[in-house]
Amino acid sequence: MVRSESGVPLKAVYDAAELAGFDPDTALGEPGTFPFTRGVYPSMYTGRPWTMRQYAGFGTAKESNARYHELVANGTGGLSVAFDLPTQMGYDSDEAIARGEVGKVGVAIDSLDDMRVLFDGLPLGEISTSMTINAPAATLLLLYQLVGEDQGIPGSKLTGTIQNDVLKEYIARGTYIYPPKASLRLISDIFAYCQREIPRWNTISISGYHMAEAGATPAQEIAFTLANAKEYVRAAIAAGLDVDVFAPRLSFFFVARTTLLEEIAKFRAARRIWAHIMRDEFGAKNPKSQMLRFHTQTAGVQLTAQQPEVNLVRVAIQGLAAVLGGTQSLHTNSFDEAIALPTEKAARLALRTQQVIAYETDVTKIIDPFAGSYAIETMTDELEAAALGLIQAVEDRGGAVAAIEQGFQKNEIEASAYRVAQEIDDKTRTVVGVNKYLVADEEPYEPLRVDPQIEADQRERLAVLRRERDNAAVTRALDELRTTADGTGNVLPPMREALKLRATGGEVAHALRDVWGTYQPQDRF
Repeated sequence: MVRSESGVPLKAVYDAAELAGFDPDTALGEPGTFPFTRGVYPSMYTGRPWTMRQYAGFGTAKESNARYHELVANGTGGLSVAFDLPTQMGYDSDEAIARGEVGKVGVAIDSLDDMRVLFDGLPLGEISTSMTINAPAATLLLLYQLVGEDQGIPGSKLTGTIQNDVLKEYIARGTYIYPPKASLRLISDIFAYCQREIPRWNTISISGYHMAEAGATPAQEIAFTLANAKEYVRAAIAAGLDVDVFAPRLSFFFVARTTLLEEIAKFRAARRIWAHIMRDEFGAKNPKSQMLRFHTQTAGVQLTAQQPEVNLVRVAIQGLAAVLGGTQSLHTNSFDEAIALPTEKAARLALRTQQVIAYETDVTKIIDPFAGSYAIETMTDELEAAALGLIQAVEDRGGAVAAIEQGFQKNEIEASAYRVAQEIDDKTRTVVGVNKYLVADEEPYEPLRVDPQIEADQRERLAVLRRERDNAAVTRALDELRTTADGTGNVLPPMREALKLRATGGEVAHALRDVWGTYQPQDRF
């Protein structure tokens, strides 16, 4: 029997008999209405297309700034920032642990000075910026706010998203800093701060993407993502926040694979599940609190270093799946990302892929084009049931944090990843150019390489900063941050003051480490 990625049986023919009691005129509802199966907005792309984001960031802030200007000139509607590993882990570029990693997988941002260079000449009041940052999300958000103020733009006019999803780091990715309880406290502080200071900002992008990249099936991806989301909602409510005040700013982040039909069904099922969770479990009355708004990125894990140009085809199919599934914004991977950081030409081609889908096809002329499809509606129902079963399994273990501590999600994902690897190895799963349709003498591809001088330059910039700033004032500000972190107050105001005085991201993270400690995973599973 042929099965989908989530193990759902796939039939060659579907008909109305597959859909018990299905009435296409009443069962689905209208787009923009509960439970949002057909999309979160009434007009979807018939009014305007999704936001076209391109994930970029490498080397120095100056180099990344030049790439952003190029992307904006080519029609990108929103920026998406990749940070290097030391920045993601709360270390400065001149720390010993950062050696060899500065500027490698994203841009190095150590201080307000770097953030000013990163967004130099870019109108922050007119563009939307997404920042893929988790444990130090508060630090990067505050630096962005300070740069906006430099441009005369108040926080009330800034729009964008911080990923800020630490729970999935414990499950699948590893760029955590603090223990889960402290991380949830920090996230709740961000919710409260943005409610007052940056009300149009999406305070969290709860991510299934990284779990999918680690091997999660579509059902696992949405189940574990929504289980994490429930934990964040509970933490915010426990901190005294009103669900209908903070929930409209929640957003999600999913992958789009080449299995086009299942991906469309996955997105539709996820919207429906979340609508019921928010209304029925948390009592959310505001329709915006019930909407699952999400960003999508095409599947990096499915890109191949062999015959990299074939990735252009993969990305086009994946991008189409995201659009047919109703995404609110989309990043299409560059075809050379399996080899190295994307070249300028490859990044432009990735953006052009989205533009072809938006302006040369007819998919933007119809809302939820697959509504009523026997196959899609059945797959949507079956994925919903599979995901709900996994969410309940997480709840039975005490919720997302307790299940993480027990290794449940990690074990489930690793088992799925192993199954896929076996199928590729024994060739029951075809990967074009890898285990079938190989080319004997493939032409070498010259990737973009990061100049190792970048690390030395960043170290020098930090040395200058530490000489020039008022170090006594920075020390006092960091001490105030420690005091607040040791109490119950919101840590973002003292953090902002320290950053304004040019404290580094590493210094801020170390101040919080002094109080909250660091997370040590249990290697017993």
